[in-house]
Amino acid sequence: MVARTDTELTYRYERWRAIASGILETAGSTFLLLIALRSFHAGATAKALVAGGGSLGLMIAPVVVSAVSSSGWRAAKAASALAAGGAVCFLAMALMPVLPVFVIGSIMALTASSAAVPLLTQIYQENYPEKNRGYLFSRTVMIRIATAALFSELAGRALSGHLASFQYLLLVFAGAFAGASFCLGRCPSRPLKDSGGTHPFRSLRFAWHDALFRRTLICWMLMGFGNLMMIPLRVEYLGNAKYGLELSGSEIAFLTGVVPNAARLVVSPVWGWLFDRMNFFVLRLTLNVSMGLGILAFFTSQDVSGLILGAIAFGISNAGGDVAWSLWVTKFAPADQVADYMSVHTFFTGVRGILAPLVAFHLSQQVSIQTLGWIAAGLVAASCILLLPEIKFGRLGRRASALVEEVSE
Repeated sequence: MVARTDTELTYRYERWRAIASGILETAGSTFLLLIALRSFHAGATAKALVAGGGSLGLMIAPVVVSAVSSSGWRAAKAASALAAGGAVCFLAMALMPVLPVFVIGSIMALTASSAAVPLLTQIYQENYPEKNRGYLFSRTVMIRIATAALFSELAGRALSGHLASFQYLLLVFAGAFAGASFCLGRCPSRPLKDSGGTHPFRSLRFAWHDALFRRTLICWMLMGFGNLMMIPLRVEYLGNAKYGLELSGSEIAFLTGVVPNAARLVVSPVWGWLFDRMNFFVLRLTLNVSMGLGILAFFTSQDVSGLILGAIAFGISNAGGDVAWSLWVTKFAPADQVADYMSVHTFFTGVRGILAPLVAFHLSQQVSIQTLGWIAAGLVAASCILLLPEIKFGRLGRRASALVEEVSE
C-alpha cells in the first residue's frame, strides 16, 4: 500500500467532511431560523440568539485554543471532539422539541462548530502547501457549497407544508456532525504550540502588538457587522408577513440557499486561485464592494429579479469570503502561531456575530428593512475606505515574526 502524505490525507478527509459541512451550513443560514419563526413563533430575542449562536463559539475560540495548547491535544483531535458535541446537541433538540431546548441547543451546537475554526486553520497551515493552499481549500469549499445548495432545495421541499416534522431534519444535522467528527479525527495534525501565559484570552495581545493585524481587524469589524446584520434578516424579510412577501419554505430555501450557493459554486475556484496570487487587500476590497451591492439589491427590492440578483451577489462575495476569512492569517502570522492569530480574528467575528443580529432584529421593529440595508451598506463602504491605505502591505503578505519577540517580552 502506498503511504499517503499529510496533504493527501487531509485533502481526502476534508472532501468527505465538506459534505457534512454543507448540510450543517444550511442549519445556521436557513433552517434553524425558519423553524424558530414558523414552528415556535419565536420573538426577536430568541431569533437573534439562534442567528448569533455560532458567534459565541467564535468568541470563545481563544479559550479553546488556549485549552488545547495547554492540554497537548492535536488540533484535529480537539476539533473532532467539538463536532461530536454538536451531534449530541442536535440529538437532544430532536428528542425534546420545545423552544428553550431548541434555542439553547442551537447555540451550543453552532458554538461547537465555530469554536473549532482556528484549529482547522492550523491544520491547513500544517498540511496544505502555501503555494496552493487557497486552491486546495476552495476545492473542498466547492463540495460544501454544492451540498448546501442541493440540501437546501431538498429539505425546503420536504418541509413545505410539513414543518411539524422538523425533528427529522434535526436528526440529519446530528448525523452530519457525527460524520464531521469522524473525518476530523483522521486528519494529521500536531499539538498546538503553547504561546505562553495562563490567561485564557492571552492570544488577544497579538491584536495590540501587531499594528497591521489590528487595523485589518478594525476594517473587518465594520464590514462584518454590516453583513451579519442582514444575513439573518434574509429569512425574516422573505418569511414574515409584515414585509409583504411571506414566501413558502421552499421559496425561502431557494433564495437563501440554492441561488447563493449556486453562485458560490461557480466562482469559488476563481477566488481560491486569486487568493494564492492577488494582493490580499485588493481582494478584500473587491469582495466588500460585491457584498454591499448584494445587500442593497436584496433588501431594496420586492420583485423576484431583484431578490435573485441580490442572492447571486451575496453568493459571489461569500465564495471569496470563505477563502479570505478562513486563510488570510496564514499570509501574515508566524507559521506556528496561526491558530493564535486566527482565534483573535474569530473572537472579534464572534463579538459582531452576537451583537449584529440583536441590533438588526430590534432595529427592524423601529425602521424599515430598506433603511437597515442602507445602514449595513454604509458600514461596508466605510471598511473599504479604511482598507485603501493598507493595499501597499498586501502584495504578498508579510510574516509577523519580527513582532513575536516584542509580544513575548
